Amino acid sequence: MEVTLLGTGDTTGTPTPGCDCATCETAVERGVERTRFSVHVANERTGEALLVDASPDFRYQFLERDVALPDAAVITHIHFDHLDGLGNAYRLLRDLPVYAADETDPETGESVAGTVRRRYDYLDAVTVEAVTPLESFATCGFDVTLVPVDHPPLVCYGVVVKDPKTGAKLAITGDTSYGVPDPSRERLADADLLLADGIVPARLCEHHPLGGKHHDDDDGVPRTFGTKHMTFEGARALADDVDPGAFRIVHVSHFPEPAEVFGGAMAVDGERFRL
Repeated sequence: MEVTLLGTGDTTGTPTPGCDCATCETAVERGVERTRFSVHVANERTGEALLVDASPDFRYQFLERDVALPDAAVITHIHFDHLDGLGNAYRLLRDLPVYAADETDPETGESVAGTVRRRYDYLDAVTVEAVTPLESFATCGFDVTLVPVDHPPLVCYGVVVKDPKTGAKLAITGDTSYGVPDPSRERLADADLLLADGIVPARLCEHHPLGGKHHDDDDGVPRTFGTKHMTFEGARALADDVDPGAFRIVHVSHFPEPAEVFGGAMAVDGERFRL
């Protein structure tokens, strides 16, 4: 299993257009980017490729990273920075099964699978496959499981990808607060690689209208920024909880200082891992 991080940024990406903050300027100087979120998982045994989330930066990511176009895709939720790249299936792909959850979202009145089917019904290449969270399904030679996470007000899911032949395991939290349900934590545990959502350091929670949530019992540090995303501290705490072989923090914004977002476990586009 070869995992390529196509997009590791939040909704606006880094560098953010029109921004001259120190982090965006440092990204330009270093020649690194965080485009909108997407992960490419290649099965070297079968020659197939699975795409987790379809970034609006789809075209650029596939040109820049020189990876194979996907044979199937998984969509974690319906926010545009994870979904709208599906339009690139037009004239690029002949057949793209798209797997998404079948449970109804109280906020929208339809499932993620239903929303994808409705929005992309004009694309002959796209076939939506509704799947049940916490039940594995097979695609691209992998066993894949959607795991419910906490990203209000919409339903959202993490993704676990296993190679049944080699035992390699990739865990992706999806967009989430630290409040990941215990059954999902069990599925995310003991991965070779964990990609954990983390948008800002906890110190920036004071600037959010809702502050922070899920405070650490020992030092009171918020592990959730507002309600929707983990802080960097939350992502690291979740990694401690589920004990992966390696982990990277993804969905990173441009608001922190450069020293906080470059290096260490902070992911940037183009990183590759062989599991």
